[in-house]
Amino acid sequence: MNKKLLLLACFCLLINTAFAQTQQHQFWNDVQTIKKYDQMYKPPVHPILFVGSSSIRKWDNLQLDFGKYNVLNRGVGGTVTDDISFYVNDLIFAYQPRQIILYVGENDLPNEKNTADSILNKTIRLYNLIRGKMPEVPIAYIALKPSPSREKYFQKAKKANELIKVFLAKQKNTAFVNIFPLMLTKEGKMRPELFVSDMLHMKPEGYAIWKKAVEPYLKK
Repeated sequence: MNKKLLLLACFCLLINTAFAQTQQHQFWNDVQTIKKYDQMYKPPVHPILFVGSSSIRKWDNLQLDFGKYNVLNRGVGGTVTDDISFYVNDLIFAYQPRQIILYVGENDLPNEKNTADSILNKTIRLYNLIRGKMPEVPIAYIALKPSPSREKYFQKAKKANELIKVFLAKQKNTAFVNIFPLMLTKEGKMRPELFVSDMLHMKPEGYAIWKKAVEPYLKK
């Protein structure tokens, strides 16, 4: 292969790689919007960082619920665990948090390729990425919630929670916030009254359960 053909091949490879990344990581615009917002409004220094998918993003009363703790909401709706891993620099490291509250993994459930074990492995990868740069920062992982719209994945979510809980129990400066049983009836049934009409996102009553469960783990 001559030099011109080699350069052309390399150029095509770079274009294809960039295109693939854009296609795979569809939350690029959301992250850039957050970064622009941070330029206009300086985020708090060393906050307790709440990060993850839409259940974090839609926690509208987060500042009111935990105002005395200096919290910051950086949830991005629709993200799966690998998305948070991909954007770990932008969504976590950039804020130098003194504590991380993480909710992600529920959006991994509908993908039939994802088993409870693979969700655990994705969570471990994210955990290791964080620990590689922040070995001592406390991390609290909120269990996958039992959303009525995803009732068919109930057992998968339950099993993933169990596996993640066991893993985190062996790590330092970590906690597993088990909201799963708190959002079920005494008989272990779903509670639709905690959710808005899509049966996926929560009403204030659902967030009230989360607030009570999460607050004991927050660092002052």
